[in-house]
Amino acid sequence: MVDAVMVDCTAKHPGEVGGSVAPPAAKGAIALFLSDLSGGGSKQRALTLADAFAANGYRVDIVVVRPEGQLRSKLPNRVRLVPLQFWLARLSVVRNTERRQLWANIPALVRYLRCERPDVLLATGNYVNFAAVWACRLARTGTRLVLRASNHLSQSAWNPNRKTRPLRPVFARLLYPWADAIIAVSEDVARDLARVTGIPRERIAVIPNPVVTGELEEKARSPLDHPWFRPDQPPVVLGVGRLVSQKDFPTLLRAFARLRVRRPIRLMILGEGKVRTQLASLAQQLGISENTSFPGYMDNPYPYMVRSAVCVLSSAWEGLPGVLIEAMACGCPVVSTDCPGGAAEILQGGVYGPLVPVGDDTALAMAIESVLDSPPEREHLQKRARYYSADRAVEQYLEILLPED
Repeated sequence: MVDAVMVDCTAKHPGEVGGSVAPPAAKGAIALFLSDLSGGGSKQRALTLADAFAANGYRVDIVVVRPEGQLRSKLPNRVRLVPLQFWLARLSVVRNTERRQLWANIPALVRYLRCERPDVLLATGNYVNFAAVWACRLARTGTRLVLRASNHLSQSAWNPNRKTRPLRPVFARLLYPWADAIIAVSEDVARDLARVTGIPRERIAVIPNPVVTGELEEKARSPLDHPWFRPDQPPVVLGVGRLVSQKDFPTLLRAFARLRVRRPIRLMILGEGKVRTQLASLAQQLGISENTSFPGYMDNPYPYMVRSAVCVLSSAWEGLPGVLIEAMACGCPVVSTDCPGGAAEILQGGVYGPLVPVGDDTALAMAIESVLDSPPEREHLQKRARYYSADRAVEQYLEILLPED
């Protein structure tokens, strides 16, 4: 079965598929395993890590099941893109779901590990992690396996706002103990993972995501020509994220509708996803369509953050919500639900922005209004955001990925 794998182990360097044999690694070879290149925050952080590893002299591969997505254009020039191409994954019944594609491409990942023999494989995502464990066990190459837990496992499996995923905790309990190391993006994610899997908490390292970079600061200074952000216009409440049930944008829409009755204000939600039509319909029902905008996914959301009056995270659960850190780095005040995940850690229990109960649109409206009436100092927020710098995270990652003997 493995011998029939179609995988390109000779992707051109840099950042393209196909071409010459991979260059020798100056310090070592690191492979990052992702499902695809869609625009989720976890995958953006993975690309940030990949670029930083390459800048530090490591050979870096981005190994993906599906090489398409909004982040394809953002691939760092110093890394290779290696798509997995096992024939079974091309069947229509398999192509329809991420999970099936991951399982179908395990033989391709085995072939990659045997062909390229990276020193370490860093996997990101629930089912990505499961597939990585099986591939490493089958390959038997001695490649170190590090799993990155970027979301709250129990909430992502059992949250009432979406279809349940009861097998996720089962697979995690069975497979995660086989990893050489596990990294969680927040303390809350680590505690939840230890509870669900039975892995001792001390075996799980906590490394916050590499969010604040020089590139972020540069992009934040970009001009923005949008009529809503002209000096004579009402303040803008900003939401940023995938339009999926996890982000619970309906609660933000309802909170905004409450505020709109009391004061002139506008709402802009940046992102794309499955529930876009439902959100637009809800805005129509609430009578706020004329003051609500869904511009779609933005490669550079930071100029919007710089100019918005407040950025709101309404999520039902998270891992470490990068949008809060990004907004604070731009000097934008923030409000968040006290959702499972790292929101309370970022805001230090409400010191850097109000925290409200999940799904409570009344409390969310009041918190937004309080920030509009009395915004915090920009420098105060930016100082906190710098704790989540890329340089700090990369140093910690390398200690876990390639520990010295």
